[in-house]
Amino acid sequence: MSVAESRRIVLFRHAKADWPQVSDHERPLADRGRMDAAVAGRKLADSGIPFDLALCSTAVRTRDTWKLAVHELPERPKTVYEERIYEASPGELIALLNETPDDTQNVVLIGHNPGIQGLADILAGSSEGDARERMNRHGFPAAAFAVLTFEGAWKSLEPGVTTLADYWAPTE
Repeated sequence: MSVAESRRIVLFRHAKADWPQVSDHERPLADRGRMDAAVAGRKLADSGIPFDLALCSTAVRTRDTWKLAVHELPERPKTVYEERIYEASPGELIALLNETPDDTQNVVLIGHNPGIQGLADILAGSSEGDARERMNRHGFPAAAFAVLTFEGAWKSLEPGVTTLADYWAPTE
């Protein structure tokens, strides 16, 4: 793959989590979260994006979100459970994405707020249609995702270089 080809990043916030008496990292999905994760997976499948790589936080709620969503995709991408995503800032997430091999075209990153929403805001220098307006109106609720596109090498990913191509939230 040429580094000049279009790449896609899907920033996917974990689905609704429950609040039992466990550490934040160990929080499971709530019933609604399990349902929304599967719906989000169907919406990702409908996007037609053939994911090459999934980068998923090691937190229970993100792993469970991905396990439910990925079953809806036509093909399962390579999945890497990455500790650095948990509680990561947008800058830390950019640094992680900069490490992506250039033969990877499409990445889904399953993580947490405020990092995921902040990253979408920081990366998107432009947007298509009403994607930004919808994202701004809904915020980035549990199980929402944003599709960003850019051209160039992963190491060139930086604030403002992507286009917000699509946005979806369970509240839409």
